[in-house]
Amino acid sequence: MEMNRQAALALQQEGKAAFQAGDPADSSPYNRAGNAEQQFGNRYWTRGWSMARSAAEDAQEQAEASTGH
Repeated sequence: MEMNRQAALALQQEGKAAFQAGDPADSSPYNRAGNAEQQFGNRYWTRGWSMARSAAEDAQEQAEASTGH
């Protein structure tokens, strides 16, 4: 894996897809304690998962606000 912007964006998309599939944040296929490439993969996969979770929480808050709950 090359450590570049395109790879980072692809890993973020993988993380977002994993969130949509219901995978927990700690199910990253990349090793946080591994070599530099594995750490890179874990960092951006997890970032994508977190971004998807934040977006889902924001959407839920907006839906609750619009219904008055």
